[in-house]
Amino acid sequence: MRLFIGIELDDQVRAAAAAASAQLRSRLEESDQGLSARWVPAENLHVTLWFIGEVGDSRALEIDAALRQGFDARPFTMKVAGCGAFPLSGPVRVFWLGVRAGSENLSALHAQTAARLLPIGLKEERRAYSAHVTIARAKVTSRGSGPALRRLLAEESADCGACRVAAVTLFRSRVSSRGATYDPLVRVPLQ
Repeated sequence: MRLFIGIELDDQVRAAAAAASAQLRSRLEESDQGLSARWVPAENLHVTLWFIGEVGDSRALEIDAALRQGFDARPFTMKVAGCGAFPLSGPVRVFWLGVRAGSENLSALHAQTAARLLPIGLKEERRAYSAHVTIARAKVTSRGSGPALRRLLAEESADCGACRVAAVTLFRSRVSSRGATYDPLVRVPLQ
């Protein structure tokens, strides 16, 4: 099964993020930057703490047990606002909404997740952790469009509001011809 660990958005922030994504999509299509992207549906919007990928059932049970050890963190407020793209230069691959408040808390949760997963043999990404909500993945961009796309993104305030983060969630990702669906398997409450 395909797994990842993340933070769920509440219904209000998810709806606002979906609206901001739709507005950005419209602006990008009007900008004629030769962009073709796969946009994330509203029900899949979240903040990823750790992407795991494909694992067997026994490995999934190990991950579940590691997460159930809990987190040394209190619930906190996370504000979603602003837009950007990864990587920071060159062709755009991912469009995202930023985390304006709560990013330090998310980084601490990421570090605690690492402390639980590294000892059981899972590998950390080479890139530094950066809290965000992925809204689209570029399939095609026109040559040299990166700077123009990044300028357009910087102009968007995309204020999606704030929500309370009270749990870390282990998700299962199911991929089909209709796209991905994310099923929460376990929610580990913050104390």
